[in-house]
Amino acid sequence: MEFKSLGSLALHMAAQEVALLASLRAGLEKCAVKVEATAKGEIGHYQSGIGPFPAWADLADSTEERKAKMGYPADSPLLATGDMRDSITHTTHILEAVIGSKDPKMVYHEFGTAKMPARPVMGPAVLRNKEYIRRVLGAATVTGLFGGAVIHASLGYDVRA
Repeated sequence: MEFKSLGSLALHMAAQEVALLASLRAGLEKCAVKVEATAKGEIGHYQSGIGPFPAWADLADSTEERKAKMGYPADSPLLATGDMRDSITHTTHILEAVIGSKDPKMVYHEFGTAKMPARPVMGPAVLRNKEYIRRVLGAATVTGLFGGAVIHASLGYDVRA
């Protein structure tokens, strides 16, 4: 590319930045949707350990008995009514994604208590999607960097001006 002035170079660089950010935001949204779905899918099924997160311990017999009396499904850790699972959501803002739950019980399950073992959901959901995240954000970066010129031209700017 040739630029006839510093102004045209600056305009080109600004368009590249916008294209990169737009592409990364779209990629981050895809990743957040995937991690949210994975986290929701972990609830109700015993999970193996991954990274620093332990495998889920079996539910205590007393817990299973209490769940049965209330009509909740048997042998389904963290799943009773489905409200906690359904409370898992995500938001993205610029280049930040937050995936979590506003259900106060989630923190006790994620980290455990003195009387209850940890059954982490959020951390493992991220790790289970590590390669997906790497691929999607990598592709978004390349698209943003190299697709920026295409976006720039589609807006009607002549990069040689």
